[in-house]
Amino acid sequence: MRALAVTVSNRASAGVYEDTGGPLLVAGLREMGCEADGPTVVPDGEPVERVLREAVADGYDVVVTTGGTGLTALDLTPEMTRRVIDHEVPGIAEAIRAAGRAKVPTAALSRGLAGVAERTLIVNLPGSRGGVKDGVAVLKEIVPHAVDQLRGGDHPRGGSS
Repeated sequence: MRALAVTVSNRASAGVYEDTGGPLLVAGLREMGCEADGPTVVPDGEPVERVLREAVADGYDVVVTTGGTGLTALDLTPEMTRRVIDHEVPGIAEAIRAAGRAKVPTAALSRGLAGVAERTLIVNLPGSRGGVKDGVAVLKEIVPHAVDQLRGGDHPRGGSS
């Protein structure tokens, strides 16, 4: 599985501070068996749409972003992601929020989403290190099966869905 980690941060992209969530995300993607590239650090807004479209064109199986999912006017990652995906997979975003909310009630404020663009799964995680850790824990259980389905694999037999 080829994966790309993208950090969305106006300040980290400007060099104001170091990206700490992106490297954590790359490590998590590698732990789940992905050949992970990045983190690519971009400011929020149009650059997010651009990097997502490039990743889809490059044939990545999975793209996971961290950051830009909050409530401020500068948090535009969900809007940029929605421009790229063909359809949403709301259960992934719901599971990520639920996992985070079990530890930090404000995790419910994340507007991150998940969806599919062509054959690429795109998932938005919060920008905090804790949000990345919680999100990666959820994705470890989901990503291999999702990628298999996107590659044309069949559903497992005998289970309920």
